Amino acid sequence: MTGSEEGWLNDGLDVTGADFGLWVSGVDYIAGWREAREAADHLNRALFGAGFELSAVRAVASANEDGRGVVRLTGWPDAVNRLAQLLEAHAGDAGGAA
Repeated sequence: MTGSEEGWLNDGLDVTGADFGLWVSGVDYIAGWREAREAADHLNRALFGAGFELSAVRAVASANEDGRGVVRLTGWPDAVNRLAQLLEAHAGDAGGAA
């Protein structure tokens, strides 16, 4: 999923972790990343549909050291708090079930 501007992914949100850039020979990171990318794109479409700007909060695909796909949520605190409130309201409406 892409944003409205060319550099939307590099707009100041740190999407790297402590282990970012470490690769182990023989581990298939691409398969895990592809699965994570599909899930991240799905979540980003849902966030965008709920009125969130992807420059404020978004899902980012990566793979862990074993090659398993990982989706991280990254965002500015105010946007993440707004998302948490939305999820809490939904959980309350659904009787606690998501």
